[in-house]
Amino acid sequence: MKIVFMGTPDYAVKTLEALIEKGHDIAAVFSQPDKPVGRKHILTAPPVKVCAESHNIRVFQPDTLKDEEMRLKLREIAPDVIAVVAYGKILPEDVLSIPKYGCVNGHASLLPKYRGASPIQWSIICGETETGVTAMLMDKGMDTGDILKTVKVKIGDEETADSLFERLSEITARLMVDTLDALEKGEIIPQKQDDSKASYAPIIKKEMALLDFTKTAEEVHNAVRGYYSKPCAYFFLNGKRIKVLSARVAGKTKLKAGTVIADTDALVIACGDGDTVAITNLQPEGSKPMTAKQFLCGNSIKPGAFAGENGE
Repeated sequence: MKIVFMGTPDYAVKTLEALIEKGHDIAAVFSQPDKPVGRKHILTAPPVKVCAESHNIRVFQPDTLKDEEMRLKLREIAPDVIAVVAYGKILPEDVLSIPKYGCVNGHASLLPKYRGASPIQWSIICGETETGVTAMLMDKGMDTGDILKTVKVKIGDEETADSLFERLSEITARLMVDTLDALEKGEIIPQKQDDSKASYAPIIKKEMALLDFTKTAEEVHNAVRGYYSKPCAYFFLNGKRIKVLSARVAGKTKLKAGTVIADTDALVIACGDGDTVAITNLQPEGSKPMTAKQFLCGNSIKPGAFAGENGE
C-alpha cells in the first residue's frame, strides 16, 4: 500500500519501522515541528522525523493540516491510507476523506474507554487491570471512529506508565500492520463504538501529579505508577518537593492521612482508608534519585510530620 504516516514521539517509531519492514511504500511522513529541548533550548527533531530521514523518506512538519497547501500536497501524494499513531494534531474532515481506505489510528486503549490524549497513564491511575490497543477509522470526533481491530493486554500490579508505553508501542506496530493488510483484503467489517460506555483521558498536567493522601493507599500507589516518569508523582515534606519514583501499599494505621512514619528502609505515609503507602525510591528537590533508606539517613523525620501540599 502507498501510505502517508503521521506520528511524532518515540511511541510511534516502532509502527513506522514495522510498516517499512513490511515493504509498504511510505510516500511521506508528517510529524510535529522541531521543538527546543533542555535547559539550552536546543532545537530538536521529533523521533519519528529522525527515523523517517534515516530511511530517506520525505518529512513534512506543518503547524496545521488546515492549510490548503498541505491538503493539496496530500491529494497529490494520493495515499491508499493515512496511518496515524500519536501524531498530536487533529485531522480535518477533508483530509480524512483523501485516502482510499481512510485514516487508521492506533489508539492505546480499548475504545470507547479512555478516548483522548493520555490513555496509558489514565488506565493505570484509574486502577485498570486490563488495557490494549484499538485500530480505528478516524472521523471528525475525538477517537469516536469505527473500530477495526483490538488487542487486549493485562496491566501488571507494579507496572508503570513507562513500561506500559513500551509494551503497547510494540503491540500498536503489529496491530497496524495486521489491520492494513486485512483492510486491503476486505477482511474487516468496521464496528460502531458504544458511546454510552465512553470515558476520557485528558492531557496530563504537572499539578495533577500532586499526591492526595486522603485517598486510599491503592489509589496513591496507582498514581505513583501512572505518573511515572512524566511528570512524576510528588508531595511536599517540610516545604520541600519530593518526587516519588516507586512505592507499595503497606500496613494498617490509625494515624491521620498524610502523617509520615519513618521506617528503616521506607518512608511510610498514612492514607485515607487506614492503610499506608511505603515510598521506597524518591528524589528530593535539588537532589539525585535515591532510596528511601538513603534519604532517611540524612533526614530525620520528626513525630507528627505531615505530607501535604506544603508539607505542613
